[in-house]
Amino acid sequence: MLDALSLDQLRTFIAAADEGSFSAAGRKLRRAQSVVSHTLANLEGQIGVQLFDRDGRYPRLTEEGTALLAQARQVVSGMDGFKSKARAIADGLEPELSVVVDVIYPMASLTDTVGAFRQAFPHTPLRLYVEALGAVMQPVLGQVCRLGISGSMPAVPELLEGEKLLDVPMVTVAAPSHPLASLKGLIRPRDLTDHVQLVLTDRTTLTEGKTFGVFSPQIWRLADLGAKHAFLRAGFGWGHMPKAMVQTDLDAGTLVTLRMEAFQPHTPPIAMFAVYRKDTPPGPAGRWFLQRLKGARGADER
Repeated sequence: MLDALSLDQLRTFIAAADEGSFSAAGRKLRRAQSVVSHTLANLEGQIGVQLFDRDGRYPRLTEEGTALLAQARQVVSGMDGFKSKARAIADGLEPELSVVVDVIYPMASLTDTVGAFRQAFPHTPLRLYVEALGAVMQPVLGQVCRLGISGSMPAVPELLEGEKLLDVPMVTVAAPSHPLASLKGLIRPRDLTDHVQLVLTDRTTLTEGKTFGVFSPQIWRLADLGAKHAFLRAGFGWGHMPKAMVQTDLDAGTLVTLRMEAFQPHTPPIAMFAVYRKDTPPGPAGRWFLQRLKGARGADER
């Protein structure tokens, strides 16, 4: 008998509980009161539980009815979500959106986009990964992620399409106690050879044999930008960082800018690109995600 329960019965149960009477539930559902009463009586008979106490002027939820009401709401809401998602997929919407984002990408823009995406596509799950260098390209090439936001790689593989999003301002920094911080004037490349450079790296084959803004033979490779930030503050080396990430340190004096001869008048920005496979371009949700990122660029460049 329980397998014969219908969504219509549960919707009627919810309406009667919310409206406080069978007649009000009938008006909400555009049905006669007798139909509502009959539907609820059948439901109670099928589950073997009395949902309403009918002794008073208005029906009142029993203790058992109150306990089952929340479950009924979950079932109806889940089915509504199922139908909404099925309609969206039938219209071409991705069943889910998987995105891998370069660790360099401005978090303010990303969090703004993710929050808005959850509002605009409540039934489209979002899987998000934060990686560096080739670890952004690899999941897109391997079709683990539909969309990538990359900036650390100088070239986009042939299989991928790229769309420019924004430029991330960069600075070259060290702790004030670091020997390079005490040098006057421009720092020449030969001044860097005796000092450890902290470099962001990954574990993919896409970056094997490649260097990005490396000037020193002494290199510490870190796969985490947060660790690189901490090592810079501790005076373990010098390196390039997104300006927004270290602006508080620059203001407080816990990090200082290094004026490098090779980077004049300032450290070059990193161009961020959206990348996706040419044979699987983003669908409606992915395209919306990209357009939102493009629209948020102004907040990150100010």
